[in-house]
Amino acid sequence: MDKRVANAEEACKGIESGMTLMLGGFGLCGIPENSIDQLVKMGVKDLTCISNNAGVDDFGLGLLLQKRQIKKMMSSYVGENDEFERQMLSGELEVDLIPQGSLAERCRAGGAGIPAFFTPAGYGTEVAEGKEVREFDGKPHILESALTADFALVKAWKGDTEGNLIFKATARNFNPVMAMAGKITVAEVEELVPAGELDPNEIHTPGIFVQRIYQGEKYEKRIEKVTTRPRP
Repeated sequence: MDKRVANAEEACKGIESGMTLMLGGFGLCGIPENSIDQLVKMGVKDLTCISNNAGVDDFGLGLLLQKRQIKKMMSSYVGENDEFERQMLSGELEVDLIPQGSLAERCRAGGAGIPAFFTPAGYGTEVAEGKEVREFDGKPHILESALTADFALVKAWKGDTEGNLIFKATARNFNPVMAMAGKITVAEVEELVPAGELDPNEIHTPGIFVQRIYQGEKYEKRIEKVTTRPRP
């Protein structure tokens, strides 16, 4: 089945205010840049965004935060965004901080049809408040629920017209599990090839999980912090 759409505008059709979105990527690596820009143009509001990070002030999810389009963030690492910090401390933004491994597993569980699981991560902290606790092998574990979303927006290095995806390096950290957990998964790719051109052994996300795919453009691929040694 050919799942190609022409562009980000067509790919994001159906996203409405108040929806829950998953957005792939790790830091600023492998984020769906074109889809995020389209969300800004659409002006949808009151979004619940599930993402490992919250972008930076002028890039990634930071663009949606600037426009007050996000109502709630469910994230792990949010330390590089001053506007996020301001909105959180002022009470404008609802925030659910989740241990990174738990966030990844909650997304994976959602895509696998597992409703909940026990994990030791977060026990004894605010993360565990109000959650069921059970002991396994003498160690306390808390019950974490799976996560799903109305739309999952992911970014892959390469994909084919049937929606099969290959992610590159760090971009594999959250994109594949989120691609499985969206009711509708939109994939933007750097290179879109005909069906049958990808090596089946290299595919990370099978096309059955993807409903729409398009070739993005003008990827910035920013680095959050450039740390190079001084040159002579």
